[in-house]
Amino acid sequence: MIGVLGASGSVGRHVVELLRDAGELRVGGRTLDTLPPAHERVQVDIDDPASLKEFCAGLSIVVNCAGPSYAVKDRVANAALAVGADYVDLGGDAPAHEALTASGAVTPGRTVVLSAGTVPGLSVLLPRHLLDQVPDATGLTAYVGGLEHCSPTAATDILLSLTVGGANGEPFGYPLAALRHGRRELRALRASEDAEAAFFPGRVALQPILTAELERFAGRHRVPELDWYNVFPGSQARKVFSRLPALSLREGAERDDIRDQMVRAARIDLAGHNPYYRMVFVLTGRSGAVTAVLRAENSYRITAFVAASAARAILDRRVPEGLHFAGETIDPRTIVDGLVSGAIAEITLHDGDLRTDTFEDGAL
Repeated sequence: MIGVLGASGSVGRHVVELLRDAGELRVGGRTLDTLPPAHERVQVDIDDPASLKEFCAGLSIVVNCAGPSYAVKDRVANAALAVGADYVDLGGDAPAHEALTASGAVTPGRTVVLSAGTVPGLSVLLPRHLLDQVPDATGLTAYVGGLEHCSPTAATDILLSLTVGGANGEPFGYPLAALRHGRRELRALRASEDAEAAFFPGRVALQPILTAELERFAGRHRVPELDWYNVFPGSQARKVFSRLPALSLREGAERDDIRDQMVRAARIDLAGHNPYYRMVFVLTGRSGAVTAVLRAENSYRITAFVAASAARAILDRRVPEGLHFAGETIDPRTIVDGLVSGAIAEITLHDGDLRTDTFEDGAL
C-alpha cells in the first residue's frame, strides 16, 4: 500500500490523483473531512511520533507532502524507515539528507528520495535533460517564477530557507551569488525591480540566487558558470519578498504575520489574471546552445508529478537502494515526457540562446 501524507494540501491532492492507478492508497492529514477519497483515510499528527508510526505501519512507500519541510526535516522519513517503508519527500533537502546520513536510518534494502519537487527537483532535472544536446556545457542561465497562489506551508518554507536548507547549516541559497569558474562568487549578480525576461509577459522583478542543489549539479556535470534568477511578475509579491532577508529571524506570531503577508500578496497579484508558471533554461557550450521553455498553470502540479514519478520509480525498482536527491537520480527524460504527455506542462526546446528574443505569451 502507498501512503500519501499531507494529502489534502496544494500538492498532496494532486499526488493522490497521480498515484491512484499505482496501488491501494492510504491518505493522511490533520482533518479527515478535507482528505480526498482513498482506500484508507487516516487522521495523523506529524508532530506525534505514535501517530506517525500508526500511519506508516504496513505501507510499502510513504510520499510526504506535509510541511513545512525545513521544520519536519527527517521526522517523517524516520517513521517510514522504522516500519520498513521506502520514502519520497517533496523537500527535505540537505538538512534531511545530512540527518539521515548521520543516523544511518537508511538501512540496506531501503530507498529514500528527497527534494522531489519543482525547486528543488525539476530545477536540475530539466538542465540534465538538456545536457544530451549540449554535452560540453560551459554555462547555464535560468529564469524561474510566475503568478500563482502561495500556500501557507510554502510561505513558511520560503521564510525558513533564508537561514536553513543548505549543506552544513548554510541557508538554502545565497542571494545575488553565481558560479564563476566553478566556484561560488558572492554578489556576482544584481537584482532588478523592473526588467524584461524572455518568455515572461510584462515587466518583472529579477532576484538572483545560487542554491546548494545548483552547485551540486554544476560540480557533478562540470558546468563552471551558472546564473539563476527568481522571477516575480506581481508588484505585491515583489514588495514582500524584497523584505524577507531582513525578516528571516522573526519567530512565533511575527513569523506567522509575515507568512500571511506572503499569501495575501500572491492572492492580490493574481486578482484579474490567469495564473502561470515558467521555467526558462539556457544551456551554452563550445558546440552551441539550447533554450528550454516550460509553461504551466502552476508549480504545485509539477511538484506533485515529480514526487509521484519518484514513488513509481522506487516501486518499479528504477532507483537504487540508498539515499538520493531526486534531481540526481530520477531519469530526466521520463519526467519531461510525462509532464508533456500528462498535459501538466508545455515544454519547448529551441536551438540557440534566446534570452534576448521576445515572444508573445503562448505563441510557441
